[in-house]
Amino acid sequence: MPVGIFDSGVGGLSVASAVRQLLPDETIIYFGDTAHLPYGDKSPEAILHYSKRITDFLLDHNCKIVLAACNTVSATVWDELYGYSSGRTIPVNVLDPVVESIARSHPVKHIGVIGTKNTINSGAYSRNIKKLLPDAIVSCLATPLLVPMIEEGFVCDDISNAIIRAYLSAKKLEGIQTLILGCTHYPIIRNQIRKYYDFKIEVVDSAMIVAEYLRSILESRKLLGSGSEGGDRFFVSDHTEYFGKIAEIFFEKQISLEKVDLWK
Repeated sequence: MPVGIFDSGVGGLSVASAVRQLLPDETIIYFGDTAHLPYGDKSPEAILHYSKRITDFLLDHNCKIVLAACNTVSATVWDELYGYSSGRTIPVNVLDPVVESIARSHPVKHIGVIGTKNTINSGAYSRNIKKLLPDAIVSCLATPLLVPMIEEGFVCDDISNAIIRAYLSAKKLEGIQTLILGCTHYPIIRNQIRKYYDFKIEVVDSAMIVAEYLRSILESRKLLGSGSEGGDRFFVSDHTEYFGKIAEIFFEKQISLEKVDLWK
């Protein structure tokens, strides 16, 4: 039974890659909803509609666990999606493991969070962090240009550096001690973000945190795989040149993308 992972585009590949490193005996089925990206500016109704259909698709492929590797889904429609799928699979999001990890191992007073408009406007990170760290200051900033920038391949160049600098220089983020990357696309530009801060603050990448959380769930339920027999599969709702390139960088091999229209 494979591990199902989905996101609006390439961002979730950072999590899928971490799962592959940590759980080499698992088969991964990944779905990138490239036809509808970015989710960060979509309505909750649309996001839930897309997420339900993708979940059904992954369940049709017998996935024992479905990971919503998208902070927008995790922050805006998680309760509804969890209720929709929990009786049929193990649903996991990317927000809860990160917040729990921060609370356990980051005794900091001022935490910054960057993410899509929907993720930040939901207030989910602030609420969940304050539940576990009531004395912390949480400063959240919407950074909506980062996802389309990354999806278009503007990484490690003058354009991306200018956009990153414009966002991170916001007064709201002054004095932060830790920065949570509240979007699974953002680990792709993590080094650029760390460089902006002269590597003096911790920039939290959710990928390995979520992979470790997923492993603990599979271990506790005795569902760990014993060998990847069928091979990983990568589905997209629309072909994009950059998706294939990023997938091959993360997985260090040639990736065959399968296009499927779930909304016919």
